[in-house]
Amino acid sequence: MLDSLADIAPDLGRITVEFGYGDILSRPGLTLRQRELATVGALAALGNAAPQLRFHIDGALNVGCTRTEIVEVIIHASVYAGFPAALNGLTVAEEVFAARTDLPAEPAVAAAPEGDRFERGSTALTAIDGAAGEQVIAALQDIAPDFARLLVEFAFGDIYSRPGLDLKTRELVTVAMCTALGVAPQLAVHIHGLLNVGGTEAEVVEVLIQMVGYVGFPAALNGIAVARTVFAERTSDQNSDV
Repeated sequence: MLDSLADIAPDLGRITVEFGYGDILSRPGLTLRQRELATVGALAALGNAAPQLRFHIDGALNVGCTRTEIVEVIIHASVYAGFPAALNGLTVAEEVFAARTDLPAEPAVAAAPEGDRFERGSTALTAIDGAAGEQVIAALQDIAPDFARLLVEFAFGDIYSRPGLDLKTRELVTVAMCTALGVAPQLAVHIHGLLNVGGTEAEVVEVLIQMVGYVGFPAALNGIAVARTVFAERTSDQNSDV
């Protein structure tokens, strides 16, 4: 990367190293594995940065992520960015994996467990989003009940219930994707979700800071504003329960 910038914008190469790696990736709030999976998720969701996605899939492998985890992150992107973005991301991942002769063999990850998709999805939705998730589904009943059913069955029954990533990692990646896509209402729901499945406020903030280098300060600042509101709501709810 630095060599490719040397003849046209050497200062950008220096800034990328100093800011992106010195200031951001060196922060202690998340592991390098978490940072790289969040970055792969955001770039896959954006769908317009294949060279950078390729670079960070390599990076994720270098810091100990497995092919399975990377593939699961990109499959997860289908919920938030659609099938074209996920399919394009998987094409990039396949190219990276083919070029890496150092990778150990991994068994294929099974699909979500057998059983009723809606029931399985409802269980996952409640575990992640609690009352907020139930409110989203309820709000759709008078205008698009089939959409509500599809959301529960596909997003939570088929994708979130897959065994390749734990729920905390899925929610961390989802916060990164929603920040990158600029979808504030959904970002709020999934910040709640990350906190509900064991994430901390510090980890939420770190994911948002991590996004600066890939989607810019405006998107990250908007994400911070959403997080501030979510944190305040949860503090208020806790105080009202005392």
